[in-house]
Amino acid sequence: MTFDQLIHHPPGLSQLRQMAAADRLPHANLLLAPPGGGGLPAALAVANLLLCENRQGEAGDTSCGHCRACRKTTGVVHPDLHFTFPTVGSKVTSDPLLPQWREALRDTPYQEANDWLQRIGAENKQGNINRETCAAILRKLNLKIFEGRYKIMLIWLPEYLGAEGNRLLKMIEEPPERTIFFLVAERIDLILTTILSRCQLTKLLPPNNEEVTAALRNRGLPGTRAAAAARLANGNFNVALSLAESEADSHGPRLLDWMRACFQGSPARLVEWTDDFAGLGRETQKHFLRYCLHFWREFLLLSVTGNADGRVRLPPEELESASKLLPLVDHDQLAAITRLLSECAEHIERNANPKILFLDAGIQIHQLLRHRSPAGAARA
Repeated sequence: MTFDQLIHHPPGLSQLRQMAAADRLPHANLLLAPPGGGGLPAALAVANLLLCENRQGEAGDTSCGHCRACRKTTGVVHPDLHFTFPTVGSKVTSDPLLPQWREALRDTPYQEANDWLQRIGAENKQGNINRETCAAILRKLNLKIFEGRYKIMLIWLPEYLGAEGNRLLKMIEEPPERTIFFLVAERIDLILTTILSRCQLTKLLPPNNEEVTAALRNRGLPGTRAAAAARLANGNFNVALSLAESEADSHGPRLLDWMRACFQGSPARLVEWTDDFAGLGRETQKHFLRYCLHFWREFLLLSVTGNADGRVRLPPEELESASKLLPLVDHDQLAAITRLLSECAEHIERNANPKILFLDAGIQIHQLLRHRSPAGAARA
């Protein structure tokens, strides 16, 4: 992974890049980014620059991409670049799972924890970075540098260390010469304060909608679908990729069809819509519910501001439909609908029967739309 392969360059990353180019990077670095926001690709790009044998540019802040070190870091096989990540089981370390890890990074380095755990067959088991993995980290870092300028340990999701992180404190505080730690985290509140105090924290902002859209279009996706996926992903490129594959631009018309059927309360239309929806894959159903919650959040913003500042993130057709719904849906109904949709999302995660689930949800939404609170009717 090189810097030109990243979909965005947040300010914090620029500082890390400059320090790496000048060989003045702190020995312990904690990169904090939201899920799918680019923390892992950023760490890989900095590690690649540190190990490059023929740095380019006036400031030496660009890896060449062709030297022996660059080829090995690209293939995730450089002997001085070590990885630690969550596994499942009390004695399973990261090393036996390196083939799956390389495959995951080739697919997308913007992956999230659940994607990785499902790839290694975790199912409903909890991931962790256990005692044996910590012992392996210490053992590796006590070895001499094999062929690079530095010895690098990249720990993805140190939140999974738990109390076992205490075993690494002395190594993080006083590592061997030319040893660099990258701890790539998503939730700082789950990391031991003793580890935090020994690392330089760099917060990385997620990509904005325009950057996500551009990255999706570079992958050959149509502009409409890319823009729709970026709008729903809210800076999570991993989710944006999944949404784009599920044709996120079709969710708007599907939601409006459902709302019309719910408002009319026609049993035949509700059953027809539900049967059609149940034929979609579970991931598409999950993305549809994500879109529904996005639509109603923007609807709430529209009802409060009237979109005077242009901040409502809906395409023109859906914005027009939302405007027509304003007299029909008050804030009490909106709260009940979003609560119901959130419950549907939880049930879909647990493999609920979609026909039963969404037919019941459609009937409940019909009742909500037809029975307004007195305060809501007065506002309308």
